Amino acid sequence: MTPRLNIQNIQPEAYKAMYALEKYMAGTQLTNTHKELIKIRTSQINGCAFCLDMHTKDALKYGETPQRIFILPAWRETTLFTPEERAILALAEEVALISNGGVSDATYKNAVEVLGETYVAQAIMATVTINAWNRIAISTQLQPAQ
Repeated sequence: MTPRLNIQNIQPEAYKAMYALEKYMAGTQLTNTHKELIKIRTSQINGCAFCLDMHTKDALKYGETPQRIFILPAWRETTLFTPEERAILALAEEVALISNGGVSDATYKNAVEVLGETYVAQAIMATVTINAWNRIAISTQLQPAQ
């Protein structure tokens, strides 16, 4: 696979807007672990090798365990994730797979009950942001660092 055009060089204002989203995300209440779980799970769903490489490394730096990263696609089948993490992961999956019927009332209700409206809004924005990055990386065939 050969990398394609470099949007950051060709359309720097587009990247400037994406970085503004990242700046917003840095100031949210979301923990680093929650942010990285959202980024990894969403990138798994979207099949973004570049983002998976980056965010699994970031998660490890923030103290995430390899075991939880390895088992993340099967998070529903384990007790390794907290109720908050489970609510975040369910929400992230449904936002990432929005064409499958959107975010269900049950997922939304549970997320708000467990996390509160502000945290849910921030989790949705984190998922939207990584979805955008995934689409940029996949469509331009960005490759993981070697």
